[in-house]
Amino acid sequence: MESLKTYIEGAYQELMHKVTWPTWSELQSSGIIVFVASAIIGLVVLAMDLASKNVTELIYNLLR
Repeated sequence: MESLKTYIEGAYQELMHKVTWPTWSELQSSGIIVFVASAIIGLVVLAMDLASKNVTELIYNLLR
């Protein structure tokens, strides 16, 4: 039980004194980058989904 207490105290000390937290502007910049990258990846996945749907429908229509 003592080792758990020591671990929690050490983790708290590290978070409060050794970790360098980003500034608000750095955090906003990172958030914008993540948002834009997510939107681009979403659009690529949408395009791939629509393309595969159209190809699949074309193949099914040819086989009828």
